[in-house]
Amino acid sequence: MFSFQSKKIYLFMFMGIQLVVIALLSREAYKKRVTYFIPILRKDNASIPTGRNQTSTAVVANGGDVYANLSRLSKAHSQGENLTYCPKTSPLIGGPIHVSFRSGLTMQEVQRKNPLVVRGGRYRPPDCEARHRTAIIIPHRHREHHLKFLLYFLHPFLQRQQLNYGFYVIHQAGNYTFNRAKLMNVGFREAMKEEDWDCLFFHDVDLIPEDDRNTYMCDTNPKHAAIAMDKFGYKLPYKMYFGGVSALSPLHYLKMNGFPNNYWGWGGEDDDIGVRVSLAGMSISRPSLKVGRYKMIKHKLDKGNDVNPKRFNMLAKTRQTWKQDGMNTVEYRVISREYHPLYTNITVDIGTEAGLPPPPPPPPKAAAMSATQKV
Repeated sequence: MFSFQSKKIYLFMFMGIQLVVIALLSREAYKKRVTYFIPILRKDNASIPTGRNQTSTAVVANGGDVYANLSRLSKAHSQGENLTYCPKTSPLIGGPIHVSFRSGLTMQEVQRKNPLVVRGGRYRPPDCEARHRTAIIIPHRHREHHLKFLLYFLHPFLQRQQLNYGFYVIHQAGNYTFNRAKLMNVGFREAMKEEDWDCLFFHDVDLIPEDDRNTYMCDTNPKHAAIAMDKFGYKLPYKMYFGGVSALSPLHYLKMNGFPNNYWGWGGEDDDIGVRVSLAGMSISRPSLKVGRYKMIKHKLDKGNDVNPKRFNMLAKTRQTWKQDGMNTVEYRVISREYHPLYTNITVDIGTEAGLPPPPPPPPKAAAMSATQKV
């Protein structure tokens, strides 16, 4: 039996310990340690069986397999023209997605995992009529390794959203300085030649979406989808940022005269496009920070894509130049159009800062045949 005096001593000791713990936790270093352990504790809790809600809880905590829900899809398209429209909200959407980049992935494996994708990287839901038609435009040069991972994740991501979609990889020929915005102008024109798309997503090849509630369909205003990238700490770096992944309807695109053609090298074009949105009388729509999350595939700065030293001076003149430089002045030459199993590759010559060079002369044999035909 403890005496009253002993209980009093223990009570004071207990209160003293509590005060010490509170003081320690209030310090910044201890706060960081507690913040570190909270996600671990949450993951442990998420692994505890909770009946019917067990699976969904695990998905929210850890991210699910992007291919998980696709087993419900029919392996063949329904016949006839009496398909009903897909639901406004796809039942296949699962929320957060686990994104990792394992070694050894091949294009053949990506193709096997997407049996309903047809020539040119085209897909439509097998058992309902899609409500939205979305083209994915990817400016590209020498980034096949990144393209492989983007296709691995983005094909099932879009299938879960029950979209009618197509992939267009716009490959810049030659070794001259890279021009991302001009390639996106080319992508818009070439994609719209093939189909009357109602939405176009302009997508960097190294960004992977982490939540399929981030829907790849257009809004009333131009949409900036990549609002929370891991390289920025999953935060928007600044208010007018419009980089990484963005979506425009054909009407949006024409209203703002497309994108600038004169940004050679890295930087500036995204901000120019954001300013164009405003100058055209539109505003930028965005998903929430929780939903618009993207993971970047780490890489070194590309050769031929050095920082553009003129970008700030060019941005200062956007108000004067946006109507004279854009889709109404884009010049390029299609070198080849190849329909691969997972995407359409369009290789183009977009010239240099000096302009588009004249086309090369035809081979002697072709020239002789042409002369014979004229006679």
